[in-house]
Amino acid sequence: MSQQKHLDLSRYVPALVNFLNNKLSAGASTCYRKHFGVGVVEWRILSMLAVESGITANRISQVIGLDKSAVSRAVQTLQNAGYVDGQTDDQDARKYTLSLTDSGQQIHDRVLQTALERERRLLGDFTPEEVDILVSLLTRMHARVDDVNAVVPGESLETRS
Repeated sequence: MSQQKHLDLSRYVPALVNFLNNKLSAGASTCYRKHFGVGVVEWRILSMLAVESGITANRISQVIGLDKSAVSRAVQTLQNAGYVDGQTDDQDARKYTLSLTDSGQQIHDRVLQTALERERRLLGDFTPEEVDILVSLLTRMHARVDDVNAVVPGESLETRS
């Protein structure tokens, strides 16, 4: 009888990243809903619009990696709450851009303080140099995502040449 192969979840990087993300997202969503009335998806959109105003929901989907339907639902929630305003582009009526309202900027600024404290605690055991290395490694991993997502079963870099 052959031994069944399985992932070593303590060393499989995609699982480790995913487990960390799931736990952080769930905790953030609970905290932000309880204290600010927005979930983590809404927070991601608020933070994206604080960085880049006047963008489309499609742009938000591309940058933060959420599917369009999740972004659309969250945008609707934020618009209903008065945090986000949408405008049809004067040049292209098909283009609908989103921006924070004044109250959206205020809720963003309030949540931001908590988000930064959560990050501070997450990275509390790391030196500034280790944080720089971690950010660099994560940025490099992020740059590889399209290649990773292009994997075809049975194909490797060696067989593509």
